[in-house]
Amino acid sequence: MKAKYLLLVIFSVFLGCSNDDAEEYQNIPIDFQVPSNFPPLAYDLANNPLTEKGFELGKKLFYDGRLASDGLVSCGFCHIQEDAFTHHGHTVSHGVDNNVGNRNTPPIQNLAFQTAFMWDGATTHLDLQPIIPFTSPIEMNGNFSNAITMMKGDATYRKLFKQAFADGEINSENMLKALGQFMVMVTSSNSKFDKFRRNEVGGSLTSEELDGYEIFNEKCASCHATDIFTDNSYRNNGLPVNPAVNDIGRYRVTELAEDIYKFKVPSLRNIEKTAPYMHDGRFFTLDAVLNHYASGVVNSATLDSSLNNSGVLGIPLTSSEKTKLIAFLKTLTDYDYLSNPKFAEY
Repeated sequence: MKAKYLLLVIFSVFLGCSNDDAEEYQNIPIDFQVPSNFPPLAYDLANNPLTEKGFELGKKLFYDGRLASDGLVSCGFCHIQEDAFTHHGHTVSHGVDNNVGNRNTPPIQNLAFQTAFMWDGATTHLDLQPIIPFTSPIEMNGNFSNAITMMKGDATYRKLFKQAFADGEINSENMLKALGQFMVMVTSSNSKFDKFRRNEVGGSLTSEELDGYEIFNEKCASCHATDIFTDNSYRNNGLPVNPAVNDIGRYRVTELAEDIYKFKVPSLRNIEKTAPYMHDGRFFTLDAVLNHYASGVVNSATLDSSLNNSGVLGIPLTSSEKTKLIAFLKTLTDYDYLSNPKFAEY
């Protein structure tokens, strides 16, 4: 009787292991469709194919505060979905132990169509971008060895890594690939403006919005280019330098004199929801931003040439033009994206 019982137990364990194995690597691809009004992808999907479990793992990592040294500050701590994954209301980013940075938290949207990341372009590969905030002592202050130990001790992580990757390994490479898959999927492409561009229902712009679009194309689109609304360049837009910080921008990466005070041109998508604005969060309204371009630009050796027309600084804008521009910019708000449960914390 004991022998029969032992045989039954062994068979049950074997059967259980077989079922677990069948549920492990699940290479179910995600068919990522580039919106018809978007430029081609900059991200190479062949090097990190999107899968359902890879995305699920990336999402879990994005919202897991245990990756930080204090066990609290996740990526999602500073990147809040309803605010287009920015830290709305915070001038600059906050991190572990109430540390404060010196740059505003940029939005996470349409990153797969961009070629540079961070305000100074410190990385040009989306899969590597998370290393910067993860290891920063004033942001997450994370440690890969500690994170891997934590994940190996977590049953859900063990299962997800096995399901997401053929080797099933819990390591930094797969961790970063999963985060990359999540960020690729965080795409905003269903605003009123998008529907207008694709001649879809709900895409009728008012006369004021159309006027604003015309003004935008005339005075803003050279930098905020394509329907991604950035040309991926670095420019000095004439902000007065804050002497307390003296953020030298792109120069910190290249050490080229021509890059002093240059910052990446941000996308304007969901701009209505991403205040405060500029690399240091100094402006809290779109009116203030447009007032800067109209009358607040400061000349310097690296000021962008588009803001210095024969000694005339800035972009001439009347009060009416500002109103129309703001009306247009609000058509870039994508409410589906801001509330999509697919991107939300579990």
